[in-house]
Amino acid sequence: MFEVGVIEDAAVAEVSLDPVRARLLAALAEPGSATSLAARAGLTRQKVNHHLRTLESHGLIELVEERRKGNCTERVLQATAASYVISPAAFAAVAPDPEHSPDQQSARWLLALASRLVREVGELITGARAARRPLATFAVDTEIRFASAGDRAAFAAELTETLAALVGRYHDGSATGGRRHRLVVGLHPSLLLPRADGTHSTEQDTEKE
Repeated sequence: MFEVGVIEDAAVAEVSLDPVRARLLAALAEPGSATSLAARAGLTRQKVNHHLRTLESHGLIELVEERRKGNCTERVLQATAASYVISPAAFAAVAPDPEHSPDQQSARWLLALASRLVREVGELITGARAARRPLATFAVDTEIRFASAGDRAAFAAELTETLAALVGRYHDGSATGGRRHRLVVGLHPSLLLPRADGTHSTEQDTEKE
């Protein structure tokens, strides 16, 4: 089982988004049979079997083992991944294009970049798995609390300057046998977490300009 599975086909995405099948898929993070799932989902075994056949035919679950029980054979299945992400490749006709109207201060452009990142890394994972080769990637995830919008702008300017210097130092467009890599850096406000009383923090409303 993979930690994250990438769904690149629209038909597979449609199957995974069905509410009942999504619940069964989540339950199959651990191996289970139609009988055990029926009891948990409150469905008949026949209905569960129907959904399982659909999930299996689209590669979202796989057979783990077959157990003989009297005159019957019980099929034990498991999801092919612990979690899934739907690649924009599944909606290619309407996928966002970050080459259109690039704007460093646009949240929608940031979203378009993230969309491309999911699509490209998803395709690379699929190719690397087929070739049984490792995929070299690197990521950083952190949070910064800025005292003011001015500090945030200064950070963005300094980060841009630093990255430009690093890229200039290491980029070699004529290197024999070299391989191009994509670098994406994004900065956005963190989601506001609810307080114990159910209200939300007003941090972004009180930010100093």
